[in-house]
Parts: sequence; structure tokens; C-alpha cells
Amino acid sequence: VQLQASGGGLVQAGDSLRLSCEASEITLSGRAMSWFRQAPGKEREFLATINTSSGSTFYAESVRRRFTISKDNAKSTVYLQMNSLKPEDTAVYYCAAARNWGARTLIQDRSWYIYWGQGTEVTVSS
Repeated sequence: VQLQASGGGLVQAGDSLRLSCEASEITLSGRAMSWFRQAPGKEREFLATINTSSGSTFYAESVRRRFTISKDNAKSTVYLQMNSLKPEDTAVYYCAAARNWGARTLIQDRSWYIYWGQGTEVTVSS
């Protein structure tokens, strides 16, 4: 099983980026697929999740109005559209796949996830 994250880069404040997470050797159906990020010196934090069957989504309050998670099951890919980027969004962004969906407290917890991508770096300059 492999999750390949891509789409990171160096952008200016206010710009947008779309991250992609392509899954191989795994079916997306019925799982929580999520994005986390980890800034230097900080813990990995939950950003957004999507139910790969129903399409239900849930976001961290810090990004809810700026980030959008979506999926394309045919391409086994989950996306994170990030708008109005800020310098504090600078981090390594990781996608993750859980074995299944769960309660909100679970899907925000790193330990709920069994597969992780390698991370893609996003740097936002002021």
C-alpha cells in the first residue's frame, strides 16, 4: 500500500495550492482519508477528512473556511484545495488512510490511521 502526496511548493501569502494524494494497492471505499500537517517544532495536526464512500467531510476549525477536501475514487485520489494561504500554513502536509470511518474524535486522531504518505512540503512566504 502506498500513498503518494504531491502538489506542495513555495507560494506567496494569499496564493492557492492543490495537494493530491494518490493511493495504490488500496481501495478507498468506506475509509476516512485525511490530511494532516506538521510545522517545524510542532506536533502533527489534523486538517480535514473525507468519507470515501459518502463524501462526508470534516475540518479543523483553523482551516475550515479556506481548505476543501475532495476525492476522485476512480483515480484513487484525494485532494486538498488550499486557498488564501498564510505564512503559518508553512508545513509538511501528509495524507493518511484509516481502515474505516469513525467518530469525529477518532478521525482527528493520528493513531486512527494505518497508512501515511511521505509528505509534501508547503512554504508560504509573506
